[in-house]
Amino acid sequence: MTRSACAPLSTLTLLLGALGLTACEPTALAQGAALHSANGMAFDASGNLHVASILGSEVVELRPSDGHVLGRTGKNLGVDGPDDITFGPDGSLYWTGLAAGEVGRRTPAGVTTSQSVALGVNPITFSDDGRLFVALAFLGDALYELDPDLIDPPRLIASNFGFLNGMDFGPDGRLYAPVFGQGKVISIDVDSCDDATDPYTECDVVTEVDDLFIPAAVKFDPLDRLHVVDQSGEVFRVDLVTQQKDLIAQLAPGLDNLAFDASGDLYVSSANDGFVVRVNSSTSIDELSPGGMVAPGGLALLGTGSAATLYVADVFTLRAFDPATGVQTGQIIPFSGHSALTTPTNVAPDGANLLVSSWFGNAVQVWDPATEAVLESYSDFEFPNNAIRFDGDLIVAELGFVPGTGRISRETGSGRTVLVSGLSAPGGLAASGDDLWFADWGTGEVFQLIDGGVVLSPPLLVAGGLDKPEGLAVRADGKLLVVESGAGRLKLIDPSTLTVTTLATGLATGLPGITGLAASFTFSGIAVAPSGDVYVAGDQGNVIYTL
Repeated sequence: MTRSACAPLSTLTLLLGALGLTACEPTALAQGAALHSANGMAFDASGNLHVASILGSEVVELRPSDGHVLGRTGKNLGVDGPDDITFGPDGSLYWTGLAAGEVGRRTPAGVTTSQSVALGVNPITFSDDGRLFVALAFLGDALYELDPDLIDPPRLIASNFGFLNGMDFGPDGRLYAPVFGQGKVISIDVDSCDDATDPYTECDVVTEVDDLFIPAAVKFDPLDRLHVVDQSGEVFRVDLVTQQKDLIAQLAPGLDNLAFDASGDLYVSSANDGFVVRVNSSTSIDELSPGGMVAPGGLALLGTGSAATLYVADVFTLRAFDPATGVQTGQIIPFSGHSALTTPTNVAPDGANLLVSSWFGNAVQVWDPATEAVLESYSDFEFPNNAIRFDGDLIVAELGFVPGTGRISRETGSGRTVLVSGLSAPGGLAASGDDLWFADWGTGEVFQLIDGGVVLSPPLLVAGGLDKPEGLAVRADGKLLVVESGAGRLKLIDPSTLTVTTLATGLATGLPGITGLAASFTFSGIAVAPSGDVYVAGDQGNVIYTL
């Protein structure tokens, strides 16, 4: 295929025809993190650092001196949405698959096995005498002991803690863990109870630290001192006798986990920004893996000219960029239990506001970026994948709670109508005047649903045979732009002739999904400026393109 640098897409179609070109290569406007979130961490016997990436479905091995990637253990080897990791006494790598509810193990000989535990299996750790423990968080709430060979059934120790997260055994033989939803760290004697439903009365549980924001993980250093990372960005060292907390590092909010090397240097990961840093003994900070966007999805442009802002739905974060320079100008983090904003997987313009949708948080919201306030919120859609404003109403693409039950709904404020149902995985939505189109990721088709204000039943097929179409937009000339996420292409659809043209290739789109979550997973969004400039989200490459 002959390629060229992209001209503005308002003139690109004519240029391609005149020059005999078939496609162009996009330009990266903003580059995000090297990892798709950085979560649990552990050192192997050789001293290399391993980092779980739940969104990337991989465990990445880093050289701790400089962050050089030494290897990746991904889906091809059985790793699926790992949230936390640990190494067993025999050198086996263990990981937890939160959405699938499974614990995986890969031996030094390369044999991979897994065991189903329960949805939400999250933190994992070994005791000093080789016993294996996991806990549930977010999708469940319990503490288990597992057979390290993943053969014998799990032993339920207790449930209803309040979501235990990254945990570690202390020098006293007790298990220490943050209680994510209660701002404290507890310790428990893991042999003090079985099948308990009220662990704070039935088990030997002690509150060791409180008055935290959202503690995400704890670890003991080689000197047996407890450390806590908080989603506030704070890293504390705690004196367990006096309960005094000493702040040893202030990092960006959204921290996830921590690990110590043999010399006592501390490594911290970020779920929201995907970075990995080392906090040295002198408290200086070295970046091992850079942060930024971890899975850019929906895009929305507000304003024009020098006042324009490009908003990016980045799963754990709503980000703002200067569309001219690619510089990040803002970031809103919807902390669980502390923010009204949902976890954004898609975003669309709504006058001076934003329409934020999230199948992950099962919400559609109207967000005022000026006041940082939620103006409207809907939580009764079925996994909303996208939402736009149309003739004053909300049009919502719902994935459905059951495969094959996707639909497009219209919310008027006084009632709701299903415009079309029985869809595979609807996502892309675009409108111009009284016309509305949608894309179905699952079937590879783009349809017109409303023509001149009239709902078409059945919808009119305008393009088929596409590879996972997602982001959809209408140009000023009435032609449709669609991101073909499965193939990394941007295509142009002429609804009047039903012809399809490839405008750009080589887009890093189509981040693979995680078992237990929406099949379409992250969204490859698109936005068009009044000038004709086009912006595309590359979820696989953590990049925003301009064309």
